[in-house]
Amino acid sequence: MNNIPIELVKELRNRTGIGIMACKEALLEAGADMDKAVELLRKKGLKVAEKKAARPTTEGKVGSYIHTGAKIGVLLELDTETDFAANSPEFEELLKDLCMQVAACEPLSISREDLPAEAVEKEKETFKALLEGKPERVQEQITQGKLEDFYAQVCLLDQPFIKDDSITVSDLIKSRIAKLGENIVVKRFVRFQVGGE
Repeated sequence: MNNIPIELVKELRNRTGIGIMACKEALLEAGADMDKAVELLRKKGLKVAEKKAARPTTEGKVGSYIHTGAKIGVLLELDTETDFAANSPEFEELLKDLCMQVAACEPLSISREDLPAEAVEKEKETFKALLEGKPERVQEQITQGKLEDFYAQVCLLDQPFIKDDSITVSDLIKSRIAKLGENIVVKRFVRFQVGGE
């Protein structure tokens, strides 16, 4: 099947934001199956993002979000490699989405590596108390699973994306890295809530 209808290519481009030729190749490889083509592009995008992860990010923007009623506010710094990418609509949209994510989901840290060790140990102790009496191997497996759930709640990059919970925030960022061709890093954020600490 070498002839893919241009309408199908355009639809895939509209859904993913990826270039026409890459969309056509993905559709060819997927036998014109739209969902398979989307998944192929996503996997290729993740590979591209992993290669770019080591590149320095010296440009970027600070975004803000004030929730309706002005009781919750967020400031977030998102960095990339060039000013050109930082001023692109894709970058701006990502920055806005990340600010909304922080407002809605209250992460404690950007990544699991940023979490204080005490917080992780406290969670482990809570799990161990609940699993007392079970074999040690079973305890370790359940504790690891519960830790993954904990990370998905409190680490921004591990959280399900609020607009599409089939992907994580990390996946979302990697897809933008693939689109823009530049590394993107969440540098820091702060969330304010009236009456909070």
